Amino acid sequence: MVGIDEMTTRGGGGRSGRSADPADKAQLERSPVRWSRVAVLFRPYRWQLSVVVALIVASSAVALATPFLIRLVIDEAIPAQDVPLLLWAVGGMLAVTVVTAVLGVVQTWLSTTVGQRVMHSLRTAVFTHLQRQSLGFFTRTRGGEVQSRLTNDIGGMQSVVTSTATSFAANATTVIGTVVAMAVLSWRLSLLSLIVLPPAIVLTRRVARMRRTITAQRQRSLADLHSQV
Repeated sequence: MVGIDEMTTRGGGGRSGRSADPADKAQLERSPVRWSRVAVLFRPYRWQLSVVVALIVASSAVALATPFLIRLVIDEAIPAQDVPLLLWAVGGMLAVTVVTAVLGVVQTWLSTTVGQRVMHSLRTAVFTHLQRQSLGFFTRTRGGEVQSRLTNDIGGMQSVVTSTATSFAANATTVIGTVVAMAVLSWRLSLLSLIVLPPAIVLTRRVARMRRTITAQRQRSLADLHSQV
């Protein structure tokens, strides 16, 4: 809805170029998006979100058993030619795979359901907001830009809600669990593996900035395209 409010303040006009629109920046500085506004959208689904987080943590915790089972196979079962122990370890790895897959399906279903409902509420709210605008607003503002706000911008948020947020939570949990497992298995090798961490962080940040610029340019181009149509 910030995008719609922003259009009421600056009206129409083309948007092009690689840098972020100064009008967008100025509007965000005047009325920054508060996290409380985002949290309101998810408040009706707080229990479902709690279950999603619990499933993510459980899946990551179960997956941590795999490296210990592999160590059991390599260090004990194979050298000692202990077939029962080998079968037990392999069966444990298969069980971990099945359990994590089932938990992943349930977590994906819940998070997608919540995301779709949040996006439906947001689209309804934005459309309701548009209905309250004066005729002068639609005279000043390009119709394609309004359509782009309703489809492309909210569609971009949908991917954040349904996949990016849950992936971030899962990756954060996995990183914490992996660090603990690495420290338990071999703290020396764990320290050695940290050598690649600083370059990875630098490259990731550079790619993130590039993607942010490209995404902003794409959204402006889509608005221009809708206006042309």
